[in-house]
Amino acid sequence: MLDHVSIGVRDTAVSKPFYDAALKPLGYSCLSQSPGSLGYGAQAAAFWVNDAARPVPADEKSGLHFCFAAPTRASVDAFHAGALRAGGNSNGAPGLRADYGENYYAAFVIDPDGYRLEAYCSAAG
Repeated sequence: MLDHVSIGVRDTAVSKPFYDAALKPLGYSCLSQSPGSLGYGAQAAAFWVNDAARPVPADEKSGLHFCFAAPTRASVDAFHAGALRAGGNSNGAPGLRADYGENYYAAFVIDPDGYRLEAYCSAAG
């Protein structure tokens, strides 16, 4: 349905180490980089991180978050650990979320600009 998503951040130089560390375990990397713009994906850039004069203010009650597909539960764990090492905050440790489904394994983090991110794997154990 969606071709890509773009978010505005205060400084892509701060965001890049965070997104590199968080997304690499999921199989995503920075495929496009120019001053003030980063494009992440597997084969094509689908998640864009761009410098913005007025980024959307962080609002934990907005309901806004971005969920990234993860190939394995171990990659969800590594997403969470990498994000925390690179300056993110935990918003939910890796684990099963029975309320969402029998095999819903996910972790939640907050990036340096306050965006809420999730990595999710549906594969059984």
